[in-house]
Amino acid sequence: MAWLLVVVAGFLETGFAVCLKLSHGFTRLWPTVAFCVFALGSFGLLTLSLKKLDVGPAYAVWTGIGAAGTAIYGMVFLDDLVSTLKIVSISFVIMGVIGLQLSGSAH
Repeated sequence: MAWLLVVVAGFLETGFAVCLKLSHGFTRLWPTVAFCVFALGSFGLLTLSLKKLDVGPAYAVWTGIGAAGTAIYGMVFLDDLVSTLKIVSISFVIMGVIGLQLSGSAH
């Protein structure tokens, strides 16, 4: 259950990162509000998961999902540059996240 919280928190991190960009420096109301909701949800779920998980792997998985998700979202929906190196690098991040989840760091 704790790992599920980390995964959901990671996806919420993707949401807050995208909303941060869309807020244009917190000058647009609804993306700013969405940023706050996603950020509070993400940090809240991560906090709950840390009651059962080691901080290192949990934090790495959380940031890995957020980073990979944000990069993929940017390439698909925000016209970010797509390159072979970027796709390979995102794949390595995802493989690392999977490896950390399989590491069995729950108490």
